[in-house]
Amino acid sequence: MDLYPAIDLRGGRCVRLTQGDFARETAYGDDPVAQARTFADAGAPWIHVVDLDGARSGDGANRPVIATVAAAVTTPVQTGGGVRSDDDVDELLAAGVARVVVGTAALEDPAWARSLAARHPGRVVLGLDVRGDEVAVRGWTESSGRRLLDVALEMDDAGFSAYVVTQINVDGVGTGPDLATYEALLAEVETEVVASGGVGEAEHLRALAGLAVGGRVLAGVVVGRALYDGSLTIDDALAAAASS
Repeated sequence: MDLYPAIDLRGGRCVRLTQGDFARETAYGDDPVAQARTFADAGAPWIHVVDLDGARSGDGANRPVIATVAAAVTTPVQTGGGVRSDDDVDELLAAGVARVVVGTAALEDPAWARSLAARHPGRVVLGLDVRGDEVAVRGWTESSGRRLLDVALEMDDAGFSAYVVTQINVDGVGTGPDLATYEALLAEVETEVVASGGVGEAEHLRALAGLAVGGRVLAGVVVGRALYDGSLTIDDALAAAASS
């Protein structure tokens, strides 16, 4: 299982939100490029960058920072937040990003999302952020009225390189991931699944790495706050994610 250390951007700074609440923000640094290099130097197979401003407003204000991060490391960068059009995707891919995550726009226009995955094979990820089993949109601020499994099954043949599935209720809390949700997805869909939310210690990563349903396992896990607040070192996180 690959580790995706996360860099969440708001106003160009590295921050983390608690349970997706923009009013509960903790800032961890003003140099996302230095943070990306730290993760890359440790051997992280991916770096996951989220444009929180873009996710909420769609303005893409952090894209110059994302481009700088992608240029600064050889580790592939996966990024999302505010990706709402072909031009958004083309801009990010041209800037050196390896994979682009689409969320809100894909829920609002599934045909567009399918065409995007077909046009950029292996480079488009579907982000599914959920409260309980309901998918949220617009930076986690609104409900889509759709159930996670329904959306995942509907889009399973679209050719996305992965689903990144974030359980908002535990995101940034560190009390443990939502294992049941990921088990249910592994049992029902063929698309690779990357877990996100709730990891606070190495044992949580080992539990995710050990999930197996019908021979299917998680492709990866996104970890953020635990790497910043000292709960996990990047080296320990990489080792735990690789265990099975």
